[in-house]
Amino acid sequence: MSEKVILSDDEWRARLTPEQYRITRQSGTERAFSGAFWNQKAAGAYVCVGCGQALFMSDTKYDSGSGWPSFTAPVDPGSVSVVTDRSMSMERTEVRCARCEGHLGHVFEDGPQPSGMRYCINSASLTFEPRDDQAPPTP
Repeated sequence: MSEKVILSDDEWRARLTPEQYRITRQSGTERAFSGAFWNQKAAGAYVCVGCGQALFMSDTKYDSGSGWPSFTAPVDPGSVSVVTDRSMSMERTEVRCARCEGHLGHVFEDGPQPSGMRYCINSASLTFEPRDDQAPPTP
């Protein structure tokens, strides 16, 4: 993991769109089936919109039916951190980017084997970097 990214609230607001800020800095969520990546099938890396750290690879992405991009594991266990989320009158496990502490989504223990995990992640907290052999040709 690279050095921590710590910015002021004004710097985060300047760096992110209002929707990205609401989700990553205020622990928001997007509506199911509304994000850019929930149904994406391209090969590549999903990276943090706040700091550019690689978080998930497309080969761990699967259709969970939840309406959010779902992954079985992060690219590296140290790329994400988890905290207990007791909002909404329930207890869940929140997933954050370990580098900038941006809210990504939640992880559940109902995913496919071999991990059994479902990292349910907001599209607005991610950008996508296509694998080189999948990238569109340059004009």
